[in-house]
Amino acid sequence: MGIIDLENSLRSAEKIIDQGLNYLRKQDNPEQNQVFLYELAHARSALSIAQGFKDFAEKGDNEKLLVQLFCADTFKSLSTMCFGRERLWGIEDKDIQHLNDYVALYGSPDHYSSAVDLPLQSHLSEELELVAETFRRFGKENIEEHAERVHREDLDVPESIIVGLSELGCFGLSIPEVYGGTATGTSFDSYGMVIATEELSKASLSIGGSLITRPEILARAIENGGTEDQKERLLPLIASGQCMSAVAVTEPDFGSDVASIKTTAKQLPDGDWELNGVKTWCTFAGRADLLMVLARTNPDISIGHRGLSIFVVEKERAEGHSFSFHQDHGGKLEGRSIPTLGYRGMHSFEVSFQNWKVPSRSLVGGESGKGKGFYLQMAGFENGRLQTAARAVGVMQRAYEEAVAYSQERKVFGLALADYELTQSKLGRMSALIQACRQYTYRVGELMSIGEGTLEAAMVKAYACKAAEWVTREAMQIHGGFGYAEEYVVSRLYVDARVLSIFEGADETLCLKLIGRRILNP
Repeated sequence: MGIIDLENSLRSAEKIIDQGLNYLRKQDNPEQNQVFLYELAHARSALSIAQGFKDFAEKGDNEKLLVQLFCADTFKSLSTMCFGRERLWGIEDKDIQHLNDYVALYGSPDHYSSAVDLPLQSHLSEELELVAETFRRFGKENIEEHAERVHREDLDVPESIIVGLSELGCFGLSIPEVYGGTATGTSFDSYGMVIATEELSKASLSIGGSLITRPEILARAIENGGTEDQKERLLPLIASGQCMSAVAVTEPDFGSDVASIKTTAKQLPDGDWELNGVKTWCTFAGRADLLMVLARTNPDISIGHRGLSIFVVEKERAEGHSFSFHQDHGGKLEGRSIPTLGYRGMHSFEVSFQNWKVPSRSLVGGESGKGKGFYLQMAGFENGRLQTAARAVGVMQRAYEEAVAYSQERKVFGLALADYELTQSKLGRMSALIQACRQYTYRVGELMSIGEGTLEAAMVKAYACKAAEWVTREAMQIHGGFGYAEEYVVSRLYVDARVLSIFEGADETLCLKLIGRRILNP
């Protein structure tokens, strides 16, 4: 069975998913069938990654093996999902059989075991390989030494890391050169951002890879909707790392339901604005110099997201887990960090605005930016989703490497853990999942560089983040009791991975409201 049979199996998988979607379309209210739609959204995401991964098989025998394993894994999950629904959805037996045949041939334990610690080329250009090596080295030499202590003691991100990344141009990867960044308007920009994010996340999710995300989100909003004055003034500050940023969108009563937020921005007679409201899960708000705040400039709640605007709120830096700033007229800006299971260092804050006054220039887009905040924020979050997928790949890669190393050293019942079939099968599956997600992040980056890829970014975010939970769990399991000890890196990777399916769009909302709607109404 060769590549032509993979093509047949991929077509059968697509037909099965289409049958499930057709079933939902016939219902009075398809989106109310949330369980089916959620499962189909994840299945469609996995299949899209498999379809994009297919051509990787042409690069060599080891690459072909990983493609076979990932596709077998995808087909097995799809067969399980539609088990008992064949008649309900009208699935043809031959399509199920195509998947079963492929899994029988390529999804065996021996096949998975043969994929452990494969020698692979990066297949990156010389220039992109240099990007990868640069950030890989920075992570090893400047981040890893701090990662465990910051995690265990919940410390701040060391300033040395921020300074070092600033010197590498890390915060200007997607900002045009004319505004002080390094972006050239080609797919190289997206590749560079994805590669840098992955390599830094291998060292640490919280004090490495995630440092890029918030500047990217704010910069994208300003690029898409800011005035020329705002672009010329703010983008160079962001690109240079002189001003770090945080995103204040979520509210205590409104997470993914952004259109319903209540934080208000009232324009004063002198043209300035006054902010009132509470934001939560505002990561890095203490250290940040700039807050990207989504607020309601039109008090009419009934118009939803059309009444929202974005403000760039400039603030003083604060160390530690709380801050409180006051203005002469009585305005207050206060924040307290939320204790979290993992993802420590940047700290996630609840931030309160009480009659906090900001100048008129803070409104992104000026008068023409009123009511466009939701769209500008979503444009930034699209980039954030791709970055989150890249962060997941970095965390998975580090967990895999830790598991391989430990399994080779640890002896159980007279044999190294690495010699057992079950260990090998787990590691082989990890290898296939990681490489498939990595290659798809590259593909999505290319799409986004030409103004496309919104759906694909959501898909790879949804899939890669759930995959990271499994990979880090199994890496911890391979470590046995030591995996539960904080002295081993894998324990940090495990708790950090758990947040990936929650931020930058909770998995359920992402699958039902974005992916699900798009695949129901292509």
